[in-house]
Amino acid sequence: MINVTKSYLGDIDKFKAYVDRIYESHWLTNHGPLCCELEERLKDYLGVRHLILTNNGTLALQVAYRALGLSGSAVTTPFSFVATSSSLHWEGIRPVFADIDPHTWNIDPEQIPASLQPDTSAIVATHVFGNPCAVERIEAIARQYRLKVVYDGAHAFAVKQAGQSVFNWGDASTLSFHATKLFHTIEGGAIVTNDDDVAARVRKLCNFGITDVDKIEGLGTNAKLNEFCAAMGLSVLDDIDNILERRAEMGHYYTQRLGGYLDLQRQADDSQINYSYFPVALQNEAQVLAMRTALQADGINPRRYFYPSLDTLDYLQPQAVQYQSRSLSDRVLCLPIYPGLARATQDQVIDTLLRGHELHYPQPVAWAAAV
Repeated sequence: MINVTKSYLGDIDKFKAYVDRIYESHWLTNHGPLCCELEERLKDYLGVRHLILTNNGTLALQVAYRALGLSGSAVTTPFSFVATSSSLHWEGIRPVFADIDPHTWNIDPEQIPASLQPDTSAIVATHVFGNPCAVERIEAIARQYRLKVVYDGAHAFAVKQAGQSVFNWGDASTLSFHATKLFHTIEGGAIVTNDDDVAARVRKLCNFGITDVDKIEGLGTNAKLNEFCAAMGLSVLDDIDNILERRAEMGHYYTQRLGGYLDLQRQADDSQINYSYFPVALQNEAQVLAMRTALQADGINPRRYFYPSLDTLDYLQPQAVQYQSRSLSDRVLCLPIYPGLARATQDQVIDTLLRGHELHYPQPVAWAAAV
């Protein structure tokens, strides 16, 4: 089965060379030399002030909320992976949704003020599929209402906005380095911030609140990355430019062949994206299910990212209906994209989608928002 993504493993001899260093040092976790090296290399590669590794992207979100002292409620997007809102709920912060822009698929800044509550402490926005949010508008709103801003950048590795890392906006940004991501550490994540005090609190929170061998300064948890995961991260990072180049080639090819027929996500102005995913929006849910069935019959497994719209989840009720998010969630399908994917397989995916499209529309369509 050709899945929506395939974990990049790279050169096994490079990975073994990093693992050999672990065997030599017998240092398996607790801020080992490979983790420290990976943090420094990632910080330099991404062009950010502080980057703290964590053992997954969900804990990165939870620690970021704690480090920023969030409480009450937070305005967030209903169109994202479930961890964006479930991590808030887990930390006792009530998610309040603001609907998405029907073109960029990110949270619509113009919908945020109406969703603010008396106890709102933050805006938590996702760079959906690595497409940067309207960061300047979001942060202007945050300044106006004295709110913190956290960006879920799980898909946004190496993404740039206005010529610099998208992680240079907000009070903190989080990354996921799960095995499905274009840069991964098998399991892992990171928190990025340009605030020295926030970075210090993050480091303390990630290590049980321990600040010295005989000192514990407050509550913390275990969010540290281990050395074997860092070894994988270092070996993947060695190949990252090639990974990004291959994904861009495939993304451009999908866009060239599908752009006039299917609804594609509109890239943010003045941005450089990473093609971490390639989503398309079809006419309706029935067409999504039909196309998924047709592709699976050919051994190709697309995914309904993100479904369902998070404002429908039982444990987050009550919520206002987010019409744009629900419409898109019903219509979206992510196509396979990863280094090593054959052009013939891409053509097979494209031809199947176009055949299904032509059953409804014999000519290219200028798509509009469904709501």
